Formats: sequence, C-alpha cells, structure tokens
Amino acid sequence: MKPNAHVRLAKKSTSDAGNYKSEEAAAAVLLKHRTQLADLQDVFYASQTKALLIVLQGMDTAGKDGTISHIFSGINPQGCDVASFKVPTPLEARHDFLWRAHAQVPPRGMINIFNRSHYEDVLYPRVHKIISDKVMRRRLDDINEFESMLVDNDVLILKFYLHISHDEQTRRLQSRLDDKQKHWKLSEADFHERKFWPQYTDAYDRILSTTSPKHAPWFVIPADHKWYRNIAISAILVDALQSLKLKFPAPTLDASTIKL
Repeated sequence: MKPNAHVRLAKKSTSDAGNYKSEEAAAAVLLKHRTQLADLQDVFYASQTKALLIVLQGMDTAGKDGTISHIFSGINPQGCDVASFKVPTPLEARHDFLWRAHAQVPPRGMINIFNRSHYEDVLYPRVHKIISDKVMRRRLDDINEFESMLVDNDVLILKFYLHISHDEQTRRLQSRLDDKQKHWKLSEADFHERKFWPQYTDAYDRILSTTSPKHAPWFVIPADHKWYRNIAISAILVDALQSLKLKFPAPTLDASTIKL
C-alpha cells in the first residue's frame, strides 16, 4: 500500500492468483523461494547489520500459522523467532501498549515474525469500543513513530495483511468443525468475533490507510488461495533481502595458515 492511500478492503480481491492457474503450477516457484530465503538468511545472520521484522495480520483463519510453516520451513531456526500476541497479561496491561511488542523486536542478524502484533491493541479495543476514536488515532500515531524508530535502528519492517473473504472463512471454520483432528484449533472467540466482520474491516481500512509509510509498508495479500498467499509473500521477502546487498563479514582467521 502506498503511503496515505485510502484503503477499501471490500474493493480488493481475496482470490487473485496472479499469473498462476493452479497450485501445481506454482509449487516449483515456492520451492525456489524457500531455497533463496535459506541462502539469504545465511548472509543476513552472519552480517548482523540488519534485523527483519515480519508482521502478519488478518481475520481469524486467514492463514497466519500456515504462512509461517510453509514459507519458513527451510530457515535456520537459530536465526528466526516467532512471537504471538494474544490477550495482554495483567503485567502487560499495566504497561504502555507497545511495551510487549518492543520486547520482541529482533536484534541485528535475526528475523522475527509477529503472529498478530501491536496492531491488535488498536484493532480489538476499537471494534469493541473499549477505546475511543481519539485514542485509536493516538495509538496509530504512536505506532508510526515506534516503527520509524525501529527503522532508524536498522530494523527492516514488512507488514502483511492476509485478505480472505467472509465465505472463505466460513469454509475454513466448517472444515475445522468437520475434522475432529482440527477441533483443537477451535475457540469460542473465532465464532463470536465473526459477528463483527464489518467493524473489523472498517478498522483495518483505517489502519492500512494510516500506517503504511515507505519505510514500513503494508502489503495486502489475496489469501483465499493458500498456495498463492505463500508465493506472494515469499517473493516479497526474497526481493527485500536481496535489495539489502549484504555480504559475509571479513574472516577473523586466515584459514590458509591452519593445518590439521
């Protein structure tokens, strides 16, 4: 999303698949992206000059967990962490709303994935009228300043909104209901929050319209097709890491002098 663009998610496709006609046609591309990401991470981890923060947001069942498992399966786990943001604990609630997010920001050389994020502390409270419109505006301003500070300190930020349709969410929830092995994924919140779909869409329109500066952009990813979601996000990640043009650090030991 371009900075200050007026976003209307209702007008954006959830089922676009680019130039790919099937999952089978795209499988080789995803495999290539995984290989590229693994190689790029080696240099990223070794150089320790940049950090990468990946933010994943979306409606329930949008595929945040699936994105992580399918795209990052080849990444060295020593160089990648995942932080999930659920209901704030009593201690977290006593701090400013960005406190728990800042504690999870990656150090240089690391990739951190936020499975939900600091945006949840704007989204849920506003949908349920826990905070006022004025407080929402203030928190979005705080987020812009927070992310700008991170960028100033060598954190590359990429934010992905996984865009699914209401019908697709229905299908995914029904699939979980039909499969006993997926019942562990079910929660009352999934079904309760569905009633607020229009309010969540409005809130996301506002968030995406006001927090997508050039240095910390949002990408709206059509996510009805899981396989296309994975290709779209992995392609952006590969391009972003390649653009850094990182190199392995100079060796501290002359290997030619070592004899075993």
